[in-house]
Amino acid sequence: MAAQLSIRNRLVLIGDVILILISVLGSFALRYDVAEMPFYFPAILIMSGVALAVKLPTYYFFGLYCRLWKYASVGELRLIAAAVSTASVLTAGVMLALSALGLIVPGMPRTALAIDWLFSLVLIGGSRFAFRILSEQRRPKSDKGRRVLVVGAGNAGALVARELQKTSQLEMIPVGFLDDDPAKQHLEMHGIPVIGKVADLENVLEDRPIDEVIIAIPSAPGRLVRQITEICRKKGVPSRTIPGLNELIGGKVSVSRLREVEIGDLLRREPAHIDDRLVGSSLSGKRVLITGAGGSIGRELARQVARWKPSTLVLLGHGENSIFEALLELHQDFPALSLHPVIADVRHRARLEAVFAEHRPQVVFHAAAHKHVPLMELNVAEAVTNNILGTRVVVEMAIRWQVERLILISTDKAIRPGSVMGATKRLAEMIVIDAAQRSGRAFSVVRFGNVLGSRGSVVPLFKRQIAHGGPVTVTHPEMERYFMTIPEAVHLVLQAAAMGTGGEIFFLNMGEPVRILDLAEDLIRLSGLEPGRDIEIVFTGIRLGEKLSEELLDETMQILPTAHPDIVQVTADQVVEGEVLNRLVDELARLAEQNEVEEMLRLLDELVPEAAIRSALPPDIMAIL
Repeated sequence: MAAQLSIRNRLVLIGDVILILISVLGSFALRYDVAEMPFYFPAILIMSGVALAVKLPTYYFFGLYCRLWKYASVGELRLIAAAVSTASVLTAGVMLALSALGLIVPGMPRTALAIDWLFSLVLIGGSRFAFRILSEQRRPKSDKGRRVLVVGAGNAGALVARELQKTSQLEMIPVGFLDDDPAKQHLEMHGIPVIGKVADLENVLEDRPIDEVIIAIPSAPGRLVRQITEICRKKGVPSRTIPGLNELIGGKVSVSRLREVEIGDLLRREPAHIDDRLVGSSLSGKRVLITGAGGSIGRELARQVARWKPSTLVLLGHGENSIFEALLELHQDFPALSLHPVIADVRHRARLEAVFAEHRPQVVFHAAAHKHVPLMELNVAEAVTNNILGTRVVVEMAIRWQVERLILISTDKAIRPGSVMGATKRLAEMIVIDAAQRSGRAFSVVRFGNVLGSRGSVVPLFKRQIAHGGPVTVTHPEMERYFMTIPEAVHLVLQAAAMGTGGEIFFLNMGEPVRILDLAEDLIRLSGLEPGRDIEIVFTGIRLGEKLSEELLDETMQILPTAHPDIVQVTADQVVEGEVLNRLVDELARLAEQNEVEEMLRLLDELVPEAAIRSALPPDIMAIL
């Protein structure tokens, strides 16, 4: 046992030996007069030996010698109580058995056993918590440092404040809380007062010397974060935040996770709940395959799926570097997970056949797609073959190899598409829905809006433009889009995958759309600059294939509620299906092979409900920027 203990815990062990002996002697001393002690000396010696032989291994079994006691908390207190009580019961049992056999003369007093338990609890517990008390007293108390105001006096705020107090290297001193809970007003937490509500922030920053504001509300909606950061910006006080709940899945809130406020925080909606039982039953122990696993959505899918402990996770993608990076990240975070990287193109039927035959996936997430709207206007054949034909190949393999669930990642641009990308994704939806109806399998579609921070999206573009000093280019002052974070999008996909029984189209209640101009201005301000003064915003005109606003459904679709309050289902509008759909897709494949662009556009317009994508192509690549 001692070989496995650190030097610090060996000292704790030696201290426990002394405390156990003191506890035994104290129990007899409290029970009898000093004059009677010699009479019970044999019993004292036997009980001391039994206590050492029983209690030390019991304490070791409960882990009392493998903890840093300067961080002891209520959890450790419960552990100590359980360990001491178990050890005392075992010791009492041995002593009473020896007394009944007549091996202890005189007999063993039962009250001494109860007193020994009480003494042990006080001495062993007190010695452990003494480490924490001493470590905190040794910590230098200093008034030097940045004075921090913590917004949010809940669990997250308490953890942040406590960590700031404990970690002197941060040179940050929490001086107050703001919280809207009336019951917390004018109270103290860790010695720090609650000095008002969030609405009092501006007055507090004017009246008190505050050097920094920390937003400690992981579930804060974007409206509140925007309000706080705007006030801080006007007062010249920097602000930081702890990550949202989606980012903290499987982790803990700590000061090391604090970061600057980002654009995703300003757009953050109330976090959607997830039915753990339902999602767990659909993923735990399953063989899962993700196409497009190297992309933004695919990698986040892999991260969140890995948490549910699938038996196998296959990462399929066309880009070797992105798949390798995803593999490294997942292996580091989930070393016990069976991971299989596969470099393949979803359009290659023979390659997909071999992959499905080898891994026999039970659940497939189909995220592989070309998604850049203007770029696909210049590469119509590529959009058709990848988004449509690739989806058909994946669906055919899923049916052939008896996949239980397949989920297609789609987009709001598939509704009344004005772009090649949107039209091809709508046809991909039709292929999946048709396959679900023909096979009776749980094949479903998940449709959502723009994803913040994904590759090729507007936020990374704006960040690059700001870093180069501007200008930031916005296509139109009234251009607006629905936005969601990558973790939130994947959260929806997993929930919908678990709910789907076959043929459904799901989408998230995404709230109100966001103006791209507002997004650009927020990013400029978050960079510490002022729009129009430090960074110019230039309007470049609507690009080919773009619409001023996006739609999540059209008038022909019926909205149906689901068991999840933030997810709705729409009825699929299958204009063509079965063999007719298959022949038309074959025709698109032939046209793509011959690069018959105008014919492909004509056929897409005819196949997709309310599509309007035929127009003159831009003369050069600069037209899509």
